[in-house]
Amino acid sequence: MPWYIKTERFRAGAGDMGRRLAAHRRWVRQQQEQGRAMVSGYLVDDQGQPGGGGLLVLEAKTHGAAMALVQQDPMVLSGCVDWQLQGCIPVVGDLCLRNEGDQPAGEDCCRC
Repeated sequence: MPWYIKTERFRAGAGDMGRRLAAHRRWVRQQQEQGRAMVSGYLVDDQGQPGGGGLLVLEAKTHGAAMALVQQDPMVLSGCVDWQLQGCIPVVGDLCLRNEGDQPAGEDCCRC
C-alpha cells in the first residue's frame, strides 16, 4: 500500500497548541488501534528543538483515502496548521511502522 506524508507548520499561538496537540495524539493512537500504519512527530532544528511544525506518515490505498483521513486530524480540523499532503514512492528500502511494544523480539523493523 502507498505511503503518504503530511507536513505542517503551526499557525496558532503556543498557548492554544497544548490542547490541540493532545487531541491530535489521541486521534493518532485511535488510528493505530484500528490497525492503521501511522506515525506522528515534531520537526526539530539542528539543536533538537521543535521548529514550529510536524510530520505525519501514514499508509493508505489512494491519495483520496489519505486526504479523507488527514482531514479528520484534530490539528487540521482546528485550523491551527498550514499543511500539505504528498505521496511517497519508495525506490530503495522499505518502511515499517509499529507501535511501541509491538516489535517482536529479535526482529528488524524493515522485515514486515
